[in-house]
Amino acid sequence: MSTEEQVREFGRVWAAAEERGDTVALAALATDGFRLVGPLGFVLDRDQWLARYDGGELVTEKLGWTEVEVRDFGGTAIAIGVHEQVATHRGNPVNGRFRATHVLVREDGRWRLAGIHLSPIGAPFVPGGDRR
Repeated sequence: MSTEEQVREFGRVWAAAEERGDTVALAALATDGFRLVGPLGFVLDRDQWLARYDGGELVTEKLGWTEVEVRDFGGTAIAIGVHEQVATHRGNPVNGRFRATHVLVREDGRWRLAGIHLSPIGAPFVPGGDRR
C-alpha cells in the first residue's frame, strides 16, 4: 500500500474514532507530543485534545475528511484536506468546515498523528484582486 493510501486510511480511522468519541483509539493514533491548533488559534496538547470528550463535553455527530492531498516526505507525511463537522461542545453547536493540515510521522512502522492545524475556509485568493 502506498503512503498516500496508508494516510488516507489513517484519516478514515481517525474520523471514525472522533465520531465515536473513542479516546482510547485516538490516544493510540497520536504521538506523545501531539498538538492541535484550533480554528481560532488555540492550542491543545495531547491530553487536552483527548479530554475534549470527557463527560460528554464534546459530541461529534459527523466528521468528514475529504479533498485530501497527501505529500510524502519519507518518515513524515503532510495531508491537507477539508474537515467538516457536525458537533456540539457543552451543548453549543460547533459545526464547521475547515481547511485542515494533518502532520503524520512514522513510528515503529506505523503512522501516528503529530499535529492538526484547522483554519476557516475563506474566499479564494485572486492575484491582483481587491484585498480590502
